[in-house]
Amino acid sequence: MSGLQSVIAKIEKARLAYDAHQIINLVAVSKYWETSQIIELYSQGQRAFGENKVQDLKTKHQLLEAYPLEWHFIGRIQENKINALIDLKPSLIHSIESLKLAEAFQKRLQRSGISQRVLLQINSSQEESKAGVHPQEAKEVYLAIKENCPNLILEGVMTIGAHTQDQSVIAKSFECTQKIFDSLPSASILSMGMSGDYELAIANGANLLRIGSAITP
Repeated sequence: MSGLQSVIAKIEKARLAYDAHQIINLVAVSKYWETSQIIELYSQGQRAFGENKVQDLKTKHQLLEAYPLEWHFIGRIQENKINALIDLKPSLIHSIESLKLAEAFQKRLQRSGISQRVLLQINSSQEESKAGVHPQEAKEVYLAIKENCPNLILEGVMTIGAHTQDQSVIAKSFECTQKIFDSLPSASILSMGMSGDYELAIANGANLLRIGSAITP
């Protein structure tokens, strides 16, 4: 059984324990992979891949343009890279970390006359090393983006679990994000859960997972 098959089996078990009606999607985090490894996972049925650097996304996008892949951007975004990222037309940007960044995207998208699907990143663990809005400000920022940035198609939220081995602390960061997600009108995507904590994320309502090392081919 491949790493991907093993993880899919664990996802299914966790999904059924949470809610048999829940639909969960998987983004394969390919930031450390060669294109041959992406093709290997493609051959196993994986279609969505995530990168955290604009240049890496551009390179792999070009090298693999013959394949019908769905590209996600999951990393921190510098304002001077916004145009380059928009040009790549990613399926979803997970990491809109502030209203200021959203407004910068809005200006450029409006100028180009295009829209972009995005998620608001929440710093649910309140760790200084992590990007994202403070949980107490998340709903206000989310609604402000909805109101002021019509070219951003805001579909939900993303978080990174607390950086600790303590499962209860990780769970708390996921619970916090799920509560915010549940309070947002029309939010449909809850992106959380990586290789070390995706089963815990599923138990807290995640429906989009970002997994890399656990499925490395």
